Amino acid sequence: MLPKHNSIQRDQLEMITLDQLVPANHMVRKIEAAIDFTFIYDLVKDMYSEVGRPSIDPVTLVKLTFIQYTFGIRSMRKTIEEVETNMAYRWFLGYGFHDKVPHFSTFGKNYERHFKGTDLFEQIFYRILMTAADRKLISAEHVFVDSTHVKASANKRKFEKKIVRKETRAYQGRLQEEINQEEINQDRENHGKKPFPPDKFDKEEAKEIKESTTDPESGYYVKDERTKQFAYSFHAAADRNGFVLGTIVTPGNTHDSHILEPLVEQVIEKVGKPEAVAADAAYKTPVITSYLFGKEITPASPYTRPRTKEGFYRKHEYIYDEHFDCYLCPSGETLKYSTTNKEGYREYKSPKHICATCSSLSRCTESKDHQKVVTRHISQAYVEEADHLRTHQDVKPIYAKRKETIERVFADAKEKHGMRWTTLRGLKKLSMQAMLTFAAINLKKMANWTWQGPKMA
Repeated sequence: MLPKHNSIQRDQLEMITLDQLVPANHMVRKIEAAIDFTFIYDLVKDMYSEVGRPSIDPVTLVKLTFIQYTFGIRSMRKTIEEVETNMAYRWFLGYGFHDKVPHFSTFGKNYERHFKGTDLFEQIFYRILMTAADRKLISAEHVFVDSTHVKASANKRKFEKKIVRKETRAYQGRLQEEINQEEINQDRENHGKKPFPPDKFDKEEAKEIKESTTDPESGYYVKDERTKQFAYSFHAAADRNGFVLGTIVTPGNTHDSHILEPLVEQVIEKVGKPEAVAADAAYKTPVITSYLFGKEITPASPYTRPRTKEGFYRKHEYIYDEHFDCYLCPSGETLKYSTTNKEGYREYKSPKHICATCSSLSRCTESKDHQKVVTRHISQAYVEEADHLRTHQDVKPIYAKRKETIERVFADAKEKHGMRWTTLRGLKKLSMQAMLTFAAINLKKMANWTWQGPKMA
């Protein structure tokens, strides 16, 4: 028998409440039960004037953005369209069947008039995080750091070429540079060398970059031949439960290692000092490992393959003698200290006249003057200690958790929360997007974990 559905029910008149139309286990019910959004009134009370027409409820505005970022809706225009027909979203916002939904431009106008230049979204992010911490959901003794690229709202073919200062050191910040300058000069003096004058460090090295004419604050990112685009980097730190503890947004051409220190400092200030920090090979630098050990934080880093050209001796085959401060080559010859350069690397050079007649020269160097140069950073001992700890029974499992924590956060953010690309432009607005996306992820996780479900009558 072929059944036919009767469409007359479309005109059926019923008496029903909005609450009855929202499923008992819908995400908006879990979110509403997890946090009281009225805290927003205290955050925005100084952002509004006492005169003029009443503005739209700021709690409603923030809830609109959480609908967008929690359910991965691609724009505020589309979010408003969804709210008009979705009874669960109307229930979450406190709107009735016939209440007029705000125009999609309302949030943008309020951002420009009230929220721009404030730390409102950062405060909302940390309020949700602290609520999760109060409920014992945060476990911040191990922190996992990484970054992901978000495609900018900019045509990769519309750019200008500019000459800018080249960053030659794997750290930023004037204070940190001064500290390392002192260490470099001290190392030179310890080896009988004259210290570098200040202008030697301040000398700017130029490089040519592509700057987008659409979004100048984005950065040109090249991953391979097929992936060349303007993008932003979203740097984040997560705990072992997958809660995001902090985030920083930079142009897409900023190296990951530049951001670990300020990101960890952010976590220390807002959440507390971790016992260990796990990060991939991009963060395994002398400056970063020395910073972590200086903070009494254990670095959990991966194995890094030797980058030596095939057929040549690997760097670990040149043995460092700490007592005599020299290297021994595989043939037993001594490479003596020569100098410490302004990047903080000591240079050890072999004797040219001996190397010229060495039977292993072809495996050692292609230098025209037959001299092998091995470099060693003044903080290299910290990298070696991190390598030693890498296989420790307490450290190895920490790094293994990266794929279950920060990597899963980024995967969920891109797949479920619309973070694969952006329609916004500028670092300020992208920072807002990062804060709201990660706040939505934290809130969603907290809501699921604390949900008690409907009580039986």
